[in-house]
Order: sequence, then C-alpha cells, then structure tokens
Amino acid sequence: MDWSSVPTLPSLGGRRRKPAGPRVGLVLGAGGIAGIAWLAGAVRALQEHTGWEASTADILAGTSAGAVVGAVLAGDGDLERLAAPRPAAGLGGGVRTDPGKLAEVLATLGGTGLDRAEALRRVGQLAIAAATGTEDAAVARMRSLLATAHWPDRPLLIPAVDAESGEPVIWDRHGQASLPEAMAASTAFPGTAPPITVGGRRYIDGALRAGANADLAAGARVLIVAEPAAHLFGPSSVPAGEGTVVRLAPDAAAVKAFGPDLSAYAAWAPAYQAGLRQAADASSRVTRSCAPG
Repeated sequence: MDWSSVPTLPSLGGRRRKPAGPRVGLVLGAGGIAGIAWLAGAVRALQEHTGWEASTADILAGTSAGAVVGAVLAGDGDLERLAAPRPAAGLGGGVRTDPGKLAEVLATLGGTGLDRAEALRRVGQLAIAAATGTEDAAVARMRSLLATAHWPDRPLLIPAVDAESGEPVIWDRHGQASLPEAMAASTAFPGTAPPITVGGRRYIDGALRAGANADLAAGARVLIVAEPAAHLFGPSSVPAGEGTVVRLAPDAAAVKAFGPDLSAYAAWAPAYQAGLRQAADASSRVTRSCAPG
C-alpha cells in the first residue's frame, strides 16, 4: 500500500488560524505501537532541543498512532507518560490481532482491483467480523494514557473512517466522539482492534482516509509531518502550494529498533529512544522553519 498515491479529500473549511506570527501545522501519522513511542520520543526531543512548544501549533492533526501522541501533547503535554508501555494501567490488556482477518484486509487494500470506496467498505466489514477484543477495552486503553478524558481547548483534529460506508469523519472538541473514543477509533486498524461505535456508527483507523492526512493542515506557512510508517508506505502527499514542509521519518537505525511488527510492545522502549535520538538532527530544520519572520 502506497498511501502517497491515495487521493485526499477536501480539507476542512472555515477554520480560523492566528492572524499573525508563524502559521505552523503539525501532522502526526500512523505506525502502531512502535509509532506511538517513536513519535513521543521525537516530539519530546524536538521541544527540548528547539524550545518550540509543539502544542502551540496553529493546527495539530493526529492519525492512529499520531492521535495518541497528539491527544497527550494537546492536553497536559507530558510526553514522558509515553516513554514506556503501561500494562498496569490497561494499555497492554485485551489487545489481540485476528491474523486471518488481517491477512484479508491487507489483501483487499493491496491489489484486488477494487475502487477505493469499495475496498474501504470491504475492510470495514472485515473489521466488524474480526475477533479483536471489545470496544470498551479499546477505549479504556486510550483513557489510561490521558491526564483527562476531555478534549483540550487547543486545536486537535483526529480522523477516522466509517466502517460501513467508507466515508471519513474528522473529530475535534466540537464533535460527537469523546477524546478516548476518537483515539480508539483512529487507531482501530481492521483485524488488529475493534471498530468503535459513536452515535450509532462504527469507525476504523484514520490512516485509511489518506495516510497521515496532511491535508488537514492545509494553509500552514510551515508544515511539519512526522510519519513513523513512511518506510513501509512511502511519504504521504501534502497539499499543493504549501509553504515550508519539514518531514520526519524513521531512519535505518529506528526501523531496526521497530522490528518486524509495529504492534509489538517489545518495540516500545527502543522506538522511543530512536525518536529521541533522531530529533537532534531534525531540530535545526524545525528551529529555522518555525522562527518568526
């Protein structure tokens, strides 16, 4: 699957951004357990190296793994809470993959000749039929990572996809989903986690919309896109005519730290350390890009 070739949908309209100063969009992409850890380490180190507070971005979009990191970042900002897995708090409990359904999902997305809308509807049905644990457990795992289950006042967008229609939804603090529900839905890759019910509809992983969903930060003068799974699916497309684009993706050492299974909890600590290390190289690019003027 090359998410860079997936056509994006129109970006959200009518959102006001700050009239002065740098207009920064921060986009955090998908990547499983390893992606959560790598993103947390990378963003934390970027902040420490540059003095830039990532939570001050004019728009923050988090998809799947990025939804978890974005929610913590836009909340109390304590990314250290993601430095290690927390099974005692429920994060490691009740997680299971349905290997058969997952294989069908990957085959459906990878080359069946179906148009995109029909492929999404089919993987949605596979997600509904898969044995991947309960919705309550999935939402509880997300809640365990947060200092509060309430949406932050800062801008935060979390995408997901309707499992039955294939249509996307973009949640924010004004939407119907609670923050833990939005996070759980956006991380619900078919065959690995249960679809999440919101308002009588069931939703699955937001990366199925358009990869990292960089179009949600369209119009930013500086667009920072961090994609833990770029080595697998290629970089996501960004809106044409954007200003400065700073991309962050795992290097060879980080990919090795991830291991072959991005959903394995054994990858958490090494992936977090890899993110911390890589941010030192990226910090100068972010500092130059986000400087006023």
